[in-house]
Amino acid sequence: MVPPALFTSIFMLLLLQRLVNFRRGKEVAYMAFSDSVIAAAWQRAGGRCECSRNSCGHGPWRCNKTLNWNARGNDYAAGGWEAHHKTAVASGGTDTLSNCEILCIACHKNTRTYGR
Repeated sequence: MVPPALFTSIFMLLLLQRLVNFRRGKEVAYMAFSDSVIAAAWQRAGGRCECSRNSCGHGPWRCNKTLNWNARGNDYAAGGWEAHHKTAVASGGTDTLSNCEILCIACHKNTRTYGR
């Protein structure tokens, strides 16, 4: 179970990051996961990639690459990551925690729906 204080801290960091990006004039376009879903998924992942796809080269085991909270969506930063829909919304997936996985940029690029 996630301690409420830690969950609240992560949620507040998400809101602050969004405000900073907005003030810098670079509104970031993410898919429809709410900040609370992303914070919960990040906590569940423990700051590590959750991918276990064979197509990514790490076999049936979890990638487990260490990620950087501040590098979301950054292809070139160490620890870059994305929140990924396990089942695309267009295919009937939802924007819920059970359909969200935290992936490193390399694993995210190996998904069938990357860039679509």
